[in-house]
Amino acid sequence: MLLLRSNLFIQHRSQTLSPAAVTQSRTSAVSRPTAGASEVGSAGRSLLAPSSSSRPRGSAPQAAAGPSSGEAVSEPTSGAMEVATLGGGCFWCIEACYNMLRGVRSAVSGYAAGHIKNPTYKQVCSGTTGHAEVVQITYDPSVLSYREILEIFFTIHDPTTKDRQGNDTGPQYRSIILTHGEQQRQVAQQVMQQVESEGWWGAPLVTEVQPLDLFYPAEDYHQNYFVQNPGQGYCRVVVGPKVAKFRAKFGSKMK
Repeated sequence: MLLLRSNLFIQHRSQTLSPAAVTQSRTSAVSRPTAGASEVGSAGRSLLAPSSSSRPRGSAPQAAAGPSSGEAVSEPTSGAMEVATLGGGCFWCIEACYNMLRGVRSAVSGYAAGHIKNPTYKQVCSGTTGHAEVVQITYDPSVLSYREILEIFFTIHDPTTKDRQGNDTGPQYRSIILTHGEQQRQVAQQVMQQVESEGWWGAPLVTEVQPLDLFYPAEDYHQNYFVQNPGQGYCRVVVGPKVAKFRAKFGSKMK
């Protein structure tokens, strides 16, 4: 029986589960595989169709240590690197793709653009915090430009569906670009105009563009989630096929 995401979330938070039990429970919430999803967009530029499976809410097996969750940051520490902050649905998917790109030092899952300080995953999943699931990408601009990062961004998620990616629904899954300065804002506007004028998706974009205030790294178990849990249900039928198509399309840019 298909479990509702809200029921699954309550189950995970209300009782202690072993990693195996968590994986089995989260897998049961996936409605159907998307490995056969076709590419969409009138210009053939999008990477894959929006997922028909929703990601269940709740806790997950502890992954390798990541950044300290809840500690707000806004800029990278290396002067040679630059940073981009983007949201396009489930951050497991976005993080997995960008971490494979040559020139990317790190891609960190987190929360931003809301009104709650130090948000938790449970709070963000409620859809009442204003925060979106985002990924903060630290990259070498001599290898990978901000424009290239955005062009990739508009192929790996559907920027025409408001507060939704596939069956993942709510404002936390909205399409959003959080800029670090005026130059990024201008590049974002230019790329969005290109996407619409060339008909990449055949529909108006709903992507928000606004300056980044604070970025809150997500809980440790969300970091590098796909690499740590490739057999988990949502990863197997949603993230995995998306990553495979990403590799096929952008193989020349892989590490």
